[in-house]
Amino acid sequence: MEGDRFVFSSEVLFAPAQVDLLPEGRAQIARVAEILTEVADQIPPGIDWVVRVDGHTDRVPLSGTGRYRNNWELSQGRALSVVEYMVNDLGFPPARLAATGFGEYQPIDPGESAEALARNRRIELKLTER
Repeated sequence: MEGDRFVFSSEVLFAPAQVDLLPEGRAQIARVAEILTEVADQIPPGIDWVVRVDGHTDRVPLSGTGRYRNNWELSQGRALSVVEYMVNDLGFPPARLAATGFGEYQPIDPGESAEALARNRRIELKLTER
């Protein structure tokens, strides 16, 4: 948990340049979904809320020969993979989820080191009003 959101390193959730959740990633998302379900039960009915699942990448360009042409597509695919897992496997209400991809355009670390690039590759889950 970082501030007002849950943040996961992409390496924990996905293989490089892939969107299929790894077993460890599924377990981590399941834990957060359980917390979000408990919190959602306490939200007053008049508040129209959603969990935004944000995909982020580093700025290293993809090869262009894989399934995804660029980092924006990869970030969107990863966010959608998390949302679909939460709906299809965990029973989270689909009307309460949004998958968004930011690609490389919202880095949290401007550096060029391997560590900086790794910090930028992430999935964030944020409970917010619609």
